[in-house]
Amino acid sequence: MRRSPGVNTMAGKTSTKSAKVARKAATKRVAPKAATPRKAVATSSDLMSASKRIDKRIADLGDWRGERLAEIRRLIHEVDPEVVEEWKWMGSPVWSHEGMYALANAHKDKVKLTFHHGAQLPDPKKLFNAGLGGNKWRAIDFREGDTIDETALKALLREAIAYNTTHSVPKSKGSRA
Repeated sequence: MRRSPGVNTMAGKTSTKSAKVARKAATKRVAPKAATPRKAVATSSDLMSASKRIDKRIADLGDWRGERLAEIRRLIHEVDPEVVEEWKWMGSPVWSHEGMYALANAHKDKVKLTFHHGAQLPDPKKLFNAGLGGNKWRAIDFREGDTIDETALKALLREAIAYNTTHSVPKSKGSRA
């Protein structure tokens, strides 16, 4: 193939290649999506009080975990008749008195009772068996077949309430219904 002097034969190829790259890049460039706030959609569960949600969670579990959660709740109410039940974090029962002090979650193989300021609480009966390395939270994992030392747990609950009433702890900002 003979080339004429002064004619850039590569220019045609380069421009064709450049055009392909430019088209490809243009198809990839999409205007950034405007961030739109997520709208809360009211559902029938949103209208339920926290206490009713906890009742429902206990009933829905339908096994030993539901029974254990009901037992923990009963003990909390015996120790703290003024307790405020809350529903937080997409499905966690939370108990508050001058701020949150405990929450409980049912897992596949356990029910975890977590104390918000557990690291600051005396635990002479060594009930805490989870989260021991943290500097704020402590938890008790109850497994199927475990029995609750009601006296020791009630004492720990009283300590948690006393801690909240004597220290400046954050007050709950979430659902109180």
